[in-house]
Amino acid sequence: MRPRYFPLAVFATVLCVCRSYTLRNPVFWAVSSNDVVEEAELDALSEEAAPALLADGAGLWKQAYPASKVLGDGAESPKELVKSENDNVAPLSSRLFSYRVEEVKKSANATPPPHQETARTARYIAHYSDWGHVATISTQDKIKGLPFGNIFSVSDGPLDNSTGVIYFYVTPMDNTVSDLKSSPYASLTFSEAEGDFCRQMVYDPEDPRCARLTLTGKMVEVGPEDLEFAKEAMFSRHPVMKKWPVGHKWFFMKLELIHVWLQDWVGGVSLIPLEDYFKATPF
Repeated sequence: MRPRYFPLAVFATVLCVCRSYTLRNPVFWAVSSNDVVEEAELDALSEEAAPALLADGAGLWKQAYPASKVLGDGAESPKELVKSENDNVAPLSSRLFSYRVEEVKKSANATPPPHQETARTARYIAHYSDWGHVATISTQDKIKGLPFGNIFSVSDGPLDNSTGVIYFYVTPMDNTVSDLKSSPYASLTFSEAEGDFCRQMVYDPEDPRCARLTLTGKMVEVGPEDLEFAKEAMFSRHPVMKKWPVGHKWFFMKLELIHVWLQDWVGGVSLIPLEDYFKATPF
């Protein structure tokens, strides 16, 4: 090979090797220590300012952390070129959904009960699930009368006090809450895939051994006699909720059970009597 063609040959070889690879700018969701908000800072949010942050649905979720925080000061990212119309809105809005990890206590001994103990398994899933899927009959114009599903944070009590009664913290602005005004009945579904057990056992979420629980009942607003416990139940498991803006008129609801459906093993499902469900314990 002539010397003058050697650089071209090297370049062609490199192209052949690299032709199946594409370099892309990675995206990171990194939270620095400066983004963890102090209690005193959030308490300083006025009741007028906080609702305005959530009212701007687009601006609220546009808040992002520049790539330079992760990749180094020299890194450039298109996000860095975008300036907020109000420099104070983005930091405050992100803090409305921030809290210290230490505020949420985790249980080190939360292991699933034997699958034969169906009532206990149901209580275990209901207690240790932090969120679930709520199904209602829709009142939205385009899907009126059809099923509609939505995700909600839930709690049946602080980690050391399980009641089996599922509590919610909701706003009238939510489509599901609008549905419940028309028909108060709903189904709440949990999956054991939310935790680590199914991953550790290499169970697919649809595998019957990866338990799923559906609670059906009537959604009602929490009365004054249960209000303090509802606050403790929700805020101990979801502390960020305490700082959500009052302008959205948040209130507490609970699910009055009429039906407990469980699948936690092969060979069929279990319909658990309410008496057995409430007698069982997840601990």
